[in-house]
Amino acid sequence: MALHDYSFYDLINRNAVCFKDLPAWLEADDRRTMSFGEIKHHVDRLAAGLQQAGVAKGDRIGVLGKNSLEYFLLYGAASATGAILLPVNWRLSAEEVLFNLNDGTPKLLFVDPEYQPLIDAGRGRLPAIERCFNLKPPGGGFDSFTALTDTGAALRPAEVADDDGLVIIHTAAVAGRPRGALLTQRNLVSANVHLNLLMHLTPADVHLNLLPFFHVGGLFMATMTFHAGALNVNMSKFDARRAVELIEEKHVTVLFDFSPILASIMEEHEKSGRKIGSLKHVVGIEAAEAIEKYQQLTGGTFYVLYGQTETSAIATLGRYSDRPGSAGRTIALADVRLVDDNDETVAPGAVGEIAVKGPMVFKRYWGLPDDTAYAFRGGWHHTGDMGRFDADGFLFYAGRKPEKELIKPGGENVYPAEVERAILEHPAVEMTVVFGVPDPKWKEGIKAVCRLKPGKRLTAKELSQFVGERIASFKKPQYVEFVAQMPLLDNGLPDRAKVKEAYGGKPS
Repeated sequence: MALHDYSFYDLINRNAVCFKDLPAWLEADDRRTMSFGEIKHHVDRLAAGLQQAGVAKGDRIGVLGKNSLEYFLLYGAASATGAILLPVNWRLSAEEVLFNLNDGTPKLLFVDPEYQPLIDAGRGRLPAIERCFNLKPPGGGFDSFTALTDTGAALRPAEVADDDGLVIIHTAAVAGRPRGALLTQRNLVSANVHLNLLMHLTPADVHLNLLPFFHVGGLFMATMTFHAGALNVNMSKFDARRAVELIEEKHVTVLFDFSPILASIMEEHEKSGRKIGSLKHVVGIEAAEAIEKYQQLTGGTFYVLYGQTETSAIATLGRYSDRPGSAGRTIALADVRLVDDNDETVAPGAVGEIAVKGPMVFKRYWGLPDDTAYAFRGGWHHTGDMGRFDADGFLFYAGRKPEKELIKPGGENVYPAEVERAILEHPAVEMTVVFGVPDPKWKEGIKAVCRLKPGKRLTAKELSQFVGERIASFKKPQYVEFVAQMPLLDNGLPDRAKVKEAYGGKPS
């Protein structure tokens, strides 16, 4: 490690000195607690056990499970050994889980008991995995997590540069397959510092950790809190009633929101009478009505942002009240420009593709050099998102480029092309167009407009169930409309812009 490098493991060592006896972690499920000094102790033991199991710098470690203390420790141990964590979205279908694991070729895999049957059934299709471990008790047949922490071996910290990889997070399938974004030690530290700076967090704060660790929002909110010397209160899965109990009991001050999380918390507060006034910092994406209601109720601040997995979740951030409808301004150590198809900066007020540079930009797409080169053309990361700046530098999101059209139901990323492929596997469907539509609960819903083959019959429920059996359930359409005629282009393919305009979406 060079003099000027700084890793997540360096942060763990620093906090073990600065905040040694302060509480760093609380498991809401079983009330386990751990101080910053204890976090370092357990990370060191786990990292030594990983080395004993054959993990070396650059090796991948797969994780399939809900948020837990053990999961968080694995991030620290990966940083200490120079390994790369490969967290897998547990909401995916079995086929999607196996694809992501094979794409990252992990040497070891850590699994919650509820997902062990999936791995057992697919083990023959995972040739890179040498050993499987229980992520947490009870056992279930895989090797024990504690077997790694109880080896008695001494840790030999790896030489880890801040440009070395820490985590591979797979994005949605834009062109037929998910892409693994390799995020570095520098990406994590940069995201932490920006969020702490802009939200003014201190060791007095308490974060309700409710987004999953396979999501950049979940991961970096947890590490941001850790960086500030504050307490993470961890929920393995979001539940509004339990969240409100924890906010009142632990005086939670900060959380990340994807619609409808905040709205459901306020609804539960109204039903239960429990106090949520301590909640002073909420960052994320939510409907204006819910944001304004939260701010009036608590006097707290809602922070808006623009980011994606490839930018470590953040490129712009600001207070909602400063410019309602915007995504804030460019953060301190970033540069954001808006470009046209020729990579020329667009005129002020015009819409262009959002391009980003700075220490939060990911390193590369795993195993996809051509995709990486295309995204990084001209020395900027091209996001595929469109936006415009107002006269004061506030960014307004304006959708996706047509070839990278994206739907975001409840914070998840869903590419229409992936859903369309699944729909077209149905023998009754001749053609389809899938797009996003406003949804009162998820902010954006998935709609499929379909033309059936002559003489075929199909119901919306049957089609939705069919799709949910092939890809993750959250990707199946909530709205289905069957049409006798579909607007077509000259080549006979559906005219996406006209279909969207006619059936409830926005033209590209």
